[in-house]
Amino acid sequence: MKRNIGFGEFTDAFLKMGRKDNFSYHGLMAIFEYLEQYEKDCGEEIELDVIAICCEYTEYENLQEIMDVYDQIESLEDLRDYTQVIEFDGGIIISDF
Repeated sequence: MKRNIGFGEFTDAFLKMGRKDNFSYHGLMAIFEYLEQYEKDCGEEIELDVIAICCEYTEYENLQEIMDVYDQIESLEDLRDYTQVIEFDGGIIISDF
């Protein structure tokens, strides 16, 4: 049995799991919108797994922060060659690699 959730329930799930500090408010909104679009594009429903999202994605304030972690990244285009990139006003979220 699956249930559709809105953004409020999505953020509440992170709070209930003690993961409210993993992403900013705008970062959570960007991930929520990305996952909704993924469902539409693939025609496949996603089960909400807060821990999996927190393990798979990391939010950064800017590209320089990412470049400090990943030496092989020299540009946003390089980053896109390596992983999924979710850009939003206030930061960048990537699928860790």
